[in-house]
Amino acid sequence: MPKARYAFELPTHHVDYGKEIVIGDLNIDPQAQRTLNERRAQTIANGMVREAIGSIVVSERADGDLYIVDGQHRWRACALAGIPTIMAEVHHDLTQAEEAILFLIKNRESHKPRPIDEYHVGLTGGVPLFVDTDRILQKHGLTLGSTSTNGVGAVSGVLQITDRYGSSTFDRTLTVAEEAWGRAAETWDGMLLGGIGMFLGRWGDLVDDKELARKLLDTGTAAKWRSEILSQSSRGGFNNSGTGSRVSTSYRLVAGAWNKGRRAGNRIEA
Repeated sequence: MPKARYAFELPTHHVDYGKEIVIGDLNIDPQAQRTLNERRAQTIANGMVREAIGSIVVSERADGDLYIVDGQHRWRACALAGIPTIMAEVHHDLTQAEEAILFLIKNRESHKPRPIDEYHVGLTGGVPLFVDTDRILQKHGLTLGSTSTNGVGAVSGVLQITDRYGSSTFDRTLTVAEEAWGRAAETWDGMLLGGIGMFLGRWGDLVDDKELARKLLDTGTAAKWRSEILSQSSRGGFNNSGTGSRVSTSYRLVAGAWNKGRRAGNRIEA
């Protein structure tokens, strides 16, 4: 399996740890943060144990303004609970884009943000994975976040194609899918795109995209493909019913469609 092509990087910079900051002095930049969930903040406030709040992550910008990088729900909970200050680690001399990258780094191994929030923050940070994915989506007139005729809902699946196989493979994946099944919500199903992307990522040099699209359509509509993927992946029991298993099943079905009618020497063994 190819290694991920994209990484989050930050310049060396000064950080102050254990600094007490007045709640009212802190700001939020929505372009470098996930969406604030007021209900979640209220829940935290209701059960607040001040000694267990811990430290949030803050960026002090060149003009002296303080922006929350990570910990906005604890900050908001403190405000709701009437707690005047909070402890923070304060990072200096970061750009807005670098603040967004710091947010992603801090959340990579902890409570991850929603994929769509991570995507938007990644765009703000200029992270190549998200920028490259967005560029290809725009090329195809698509948005990311909800499934529709002009939208793809499988955020994590789409990013995984770009991350593992590169933006050119993601571009080919969307082209093949639309060529096969037309421009419809069913075409952009995450399982279908994942299977096509994996097949092209592994065997793209051997594959003619137009021929692949034709063979996919010959096998059935996008709805029929989706039904067959769900059926086959569920036969393996509970442990094989997840997204990863469904993408693997989709990949095998794509390979089977490609191999249909080919001599043994010209087949791709999935």
